[in-house]
Amino acid sequence: MREYGIGQSVPRVEDRRLLTGLGNYTDDRKVAGQAHMAVVRSPHAAARVISIDSDAATAMPGVLAVLTGKDADADGLGGLSCSVKRRQRDGQPMIEPPFPILAHDAVNMVGVAVAIVVAERLDQALDAAEMVDVDYEVLDAATDTGTALDPGVPQVWQDVANNESFYFTLGDQAAVEDAFAAAAHVVDLEFTVTRVSANTMEPRGAIGFYDPSDERYTLYAGMQSPHRVRSELAGSILRIPEARLRIIAPDMGGGFGMRGAPFAEHALVLWAARRLGRPVRWVATRSEALATDYHARDNVSSAGLALDADGKFLGLRVSTKANLGGYLSFAGPHSPTNNLGGLSGVYTTPQIFAEVRGAYTHTSPTTAYRGAGRPEASYAVERLIDTAAVEIGIDPVELRRRNLIPNDALPYDTGFVFTYDTGDFEAVMDKAVEVADRAGFTARQAAARDQGKLRGLGIACVIEIAGGPLPIPNEESAAISFESDGGVTVAMGTHSHGQGHETAFRQIASELLGLEFDQISIVYGDTDKVHHGKGTFGSRSISVGGAALQRASEKIIDKAQRIAAHLLETAEADIRFDDGNFIVEGTDRSISLTDVAKAAYAPASMPTGMEIGLAETAIVLPPGPTYPNGCHVCEVEIDRDTGVVEIVNYVVVDDCGRMLNPMLVKGQVHGGIAQGAGQALMEEVVYDSDSGQLLTGSYMDYTMPRADDFPSFEVVGHEVPSDNNPFGFKGAGEAGTVGALPAVMNAVCDALRPLGVRNFDMPATSHRVWQAIQDAEAT
Repeated sequence: MREYGIGQSVPRVEDRRLLTGLGNYTDDRKVAGQAHMAVVRSPHAAARVISIDSDAATAMPGVLAVLTGKDADADGLGGLSCSVKRRQRDGQPMIEPPFPILAHDAVNMVGVAVAIVVAERLDQALDAAEMVDVDYEVLDAATDTGTALDPGVPQVWQDVANNESFYFTLGDQAAVEDAFAAAAHVVDLEFTVTRVSANTMEPRGAIGFYDPSDERYTLYAGMQSPHRVRSELAGSILRIPEARLRIIAPDMGGGFGMRGAPFAEHALVLWAARRLGRPVRWVATRSEALATDYHARDNVSSAGLALDADGKFLGLRVSTKANLGGYLSFAGPHSPTNNLGGLSGVYTTPQIFAEVRGAYTHTSPTTAYRGAGRPEASYAVERLIDTAAVEIGIDPVELRRRNLIPNDALPYDTGFVFTYDTGDFEAVMDKAVEVADRAGFTARQAAARDQGKLRGLGIACVIEIAGGPLPIPNEESAAISFESDGGVTVAMGTHSHGQGHETAFRQIASELLGLEFDQISIVYGDTDKVHHGKGTFGSRSISVGGAALQRASEKIIDKAQRIAAHLLETAEADIRFDDGNFIVEGTDRSISLTDVAKAAYAPASMPTGMEIGLAETAIVLPPGPTYPNGCHVCEVEIDRDTGVVEIVNYVVVDDCGRMLNPMLVKGQVHGGIAQGAGQALMEEVVYDSDSGQLLTGSYMDYTMPRADDFPSFEVVGHEVPSDNNPFGFKGAGEAGTVGALPAVMNAVCDALRPLGVRNFDMPATSHRVWQAIQDAEAT
């Protein structure tokens, strides 16, 4: 094992520049001759646009242009599209309403763009934007997920009946109903998974460039998937060949799924740059981001679990209404439909049926957010199990144990989308329960009661899909190129925005090629420098990107071995590669890979007919997904007088496969727990039910978790290598969120249960918890 190789907790090399102000974020780039863009946005959730008068704005000092949707149409620009296709209830493809980059006939959410103002200075653009006079005919709005599909609710799109975008089912409904009919116990539960905002540390921003000499655009903006966004912008909006658009995605302060999608502002700065012949810049304010970033989650579900007399699961059914917002985002239907396989959990449930109805509302579009459907699926299963345990009188751990997939059944076909390759589910649960000292919980609960507090313990055994070919091809690329002095550049099709890729991929390259850690440079995020890539999402980067890097390394070694044989004047078959050196078997003769790379640029040293240089590329499609899994145990205390919930203990045992860098894995799990627990306890996007106005438009109203909201997390690894990855890696980026959402809410419900509270929906804010306590005590 190398000092900086696989399995080592190597400190992140990128931290020095990020922590000393040397990061290269979108807003850090100052461009000579740049103009500034301000966006005129709808103040109404539902309205017809009668007219737009820009004369006063155009006449203001410094204003270069005021552009509207009619201008975009005249220039032949298209609109944003949806990449995830679903069907209506009658089997026809879902209707995809237009999502223009500037609305000009109607608006379906507060904050949608209706015009842009470009000026010499930002203050001039903002002042002029205030002078654009838009005449609206205000309409009634629909914002509530639970009622959006009901008859009589205001229509978002007139050609989409009852606001139902799609109807999606999975599983054998008849078999599930038979299981419920034969069950000794049936547990039903209704619950809400709230709407949240990603709230990236760095707000969205973009700088657009246009070079008339080659009619080529360049977009400088933080995003998770530069190549995918390029395809969408070039094909659907600009309607140009992809080669005429370069995207540079620099450092980015968080993505979380939201920044994997194209946004109107990406196209707007490019279009304005072409119109004006100079770079155009836009950076969102925090309030702008809260209103117009794509939101996430926002589901209302009813679910049921059927069990036999011994507590064995017979069937599971889930019916969900999923809020899509006022427009379809690039991945809108993805989260509520593509990760339903997670409903199997780590259990042997023989029959599962799920139905999902996509609902339009007059709200911001929804998209993927850390976990992207996985936390919602795990939440349904784990809340049902805890509720069933209480109602049929079986210990929650024991009920799970009776239904866990045994090791000798692996690989295990769930019969519901997923086939798990590896795992050790019972051992993971047992280890978590032991580390959390569940045996001592009763005493801790009694001590809390003496202090006027309610103490609860929640468990969640969860599993997720990561880095596989489901539901769409999920290939990734890696390129390795040696310089003439022996330096190495690794170009990855993924993007790093907090994951530590500059460290992680150096570790892999160092291990595979036997190179010094500091000898390796990592490049990503530039479509001119990285010829292909899918990006960073779905806990895939290290497993799929690492596999691509391994294949590229094999090709490098194969070519270098032929060069080494020539240099050492021996047969290629007599040479082996070991830790960065080519060694002639049975001798002390060797040459390093670095020296071979230098020789590759000296034509006289190369074998006749071999291409000069040493560089290779690989694009790899993994044979199957990986399935990270774990067990989370959360303890909370609730102050009966105030309703304040405090997480007092949190343990997670995670099987992320072979850990490339245990320190990075723990960091990812910590962040995931914080986002899952944040949603469980405090975060929620709220709209006024009558007007559709956003009520949580600043951090005065949208509560974000802070460090002092959490205890010290205890994260324990349980490595079971994946068979679907050459290194045995599984994903880690979303594991914390997938488990935290159900574990925290199970703990809150467990604390409230002695008062007679059967179910309590997130967020568990102090006011809502206090009100639940008052209501329970009154009855």
